[in-house]
Amino acid sequence: MRNCDLVVAGVGGQGIILASRVISYAAIAAGMEVRTSEVLGMAQREGPVTSQVRMGYGLFGALIPSGHADILLSFELAETVRNLYLLKPGGLVVTANTAIVPTTVALGLSTYDREALLAHLRQTVPDCVFLDADRLAREAGHVRTLNSVLLGALAALQRLPVPTDALRETLLSTVKPNLREVNARAFELGCREINTH
Repeated sequence: MRNCDLVVAGVGGQGIILASRVISYAAIAAGMEVRTSEVLGMAQREGPVTSQVRMGYGLFGALIPSGHADILLSFELAETVRNLYLLKPGGLVVTANTAIVPTTVALGLSTYDREALLAHLRQTVPDCVFLDADRLAREAGHVRTLNSVLLGALAALQRLPVPTDALRETLLSTVKPNLREVNARAFELGCREINTH
C-alpha cells in the first residue's frame, strides 16, 4: 500500500481538525503509521486552519514539503488557493465552493473575488473536484456537517489508502452519539455526489 500525504484546509469553525483526525484514526486502524501537524489561525472562528496528515510506512517528519501533497481537501475557496503550493504536480484537489469573506473585506482593507479563485483553480489544477458542500450539509440536516460531506466525497474518489466503509465507521465512532445520524447522511450525500457525476 502506498504512502499518502494529505492537507486539510479551511477556516476556524468548519470542522477541519475533526476531519483530519477521522482520517488519521482510520489510517491507524488500518495498520499504517501516521504523522500529523496542525496550524490553527489566530481567531477561533474564521481564522485559517490547516492540518497535514502523512499516512503509510517508513515515515519521518510530520510536515509535508512544498509540492509533495497527494491530496488537498479544502473547505473554503481562498484557503484552497492559499494551500496549493503544498500540492504535487498531478495531485488531487477536493474543495467546497464555499466562500467565507474575511472581515478585512467588509472593512475595505482587502478584496475577495470568488470567480477569480474558481477560475484560477480550473486553470492550474487538472484534477480538481468542486462540491456545493454547504447545500449538501443543509440537505443532510445541519450546515455544520460540511466536513462529513467532504469526507464522503473524498472516500468515494478512492484515493486514500483507507476504504470508504472504514472512514465512515471511524467518523461515526468519533462524533457524539446524538450527531451520528446527521453525519452519516452527510457522508452518504458526499459519496453520492461523486458517484453520480
